Amino acid sequence: MVKKKRSSQEVSAVVEPATVEETIPVNDLRANLEEIKTYDGVVGYILRNSSSAAIDLKDPSKIIDYAIISSSALDASEELSKVFDLGAIKDIIVEGKAIKVLSLTVDENRISVFLEKDADCEKILRKLQ
Repeated sequence: MVKKKRSSQEVSAVVEPATVEETIPVNDLRANLEEIKTYDGVVGYILRNSSSAAIDLKDPSKIIDYAIISSSALDASEELSKVFDLGAIKDIIVEGKAIKVLSLTVDENRISVFLEKDADCEKILRKLQ
């Protein structure tokens, strides 16, 4: 009978320091959006994440329309990014005849701000990022 020799291996785990990403709490985002809502030309906003949504619009009868364009703009930007290999999309602006939509993702929160055509998007972006 042949004896089998057992080999022992030593395995060591390398523990790397955890990286901590700074995230903006949802309450801070809501406070920023409430301030943004007072800016000239802002019609309203939609803030949503996996567990909740906050909608504040000057014309509540159009909530469904605004929700559809908000979701469609963000989904289209993600799809276009994949198709054209653009990398991560920071923000997207969709302009219509009278209104434009600024959509962006902050952490896991998806934000859409609805503006009149001549409103300043850059000021809003600086406040949210």
